[in-house]
Amino acid sequence: MASSSHSSNFPCAACKFLRRKCMPDCVFAPYFPPEEPQKFINVHKIFGASNVSKLINEVAPHQREDAVNSLAYEAEARLKDPVYGCVGAISILQRQVLRLQRELDAIHADLIRYATATCNCNEMPPPMGRTCFHHNSSGNIYYPNPHWNEPYEGNGRSDGGSL
Repeated sequence: MASSSHSSNFPCAACKFLRRKCMPDCVFAPYFPPEEPQKFINVHKIFGASNVSKLINEVAPHQREDAVNSLAYEAEARLKDPVYGCVGAISILQRQVLRLQRELDAIHADLIRYATATCNCNEMPPPMGRTCFHHNSSGNIYYPNPHWNEPYEGNGRSDGGSL
């Protein structure tokens, strides 16, 4: 993990921000390259340079890069949402997963109910992957969810809309 800052005599982002000379043994140099100054600025603003330096020195060398990347992610999240930080983002994603899982379960149950009611398969649901749909005289397929049977009116876009 040699830093590019030492090979080209440019200070790492941390030393440049702190206005100090970047020494060959700089603890920040491998993790805060000069081309990523905002990464250090965010981490410094939330955690402070001294705390980050202590943390880097306390973590095993093979885990330091992951630790610094985690600090950078947490700092950016905390700057975007000062109250909840990355916990808020995680919470939003967990709620979204639960909502989508409930929606998927409801659709799956609708499909099973419809397939069981329309297939006339001796009171047995059809094998997975085989669902019966009835066609009317015009050749249209009717789906178990009433909204799926409504004609698509589009949104004025030529790409057919988005999900």
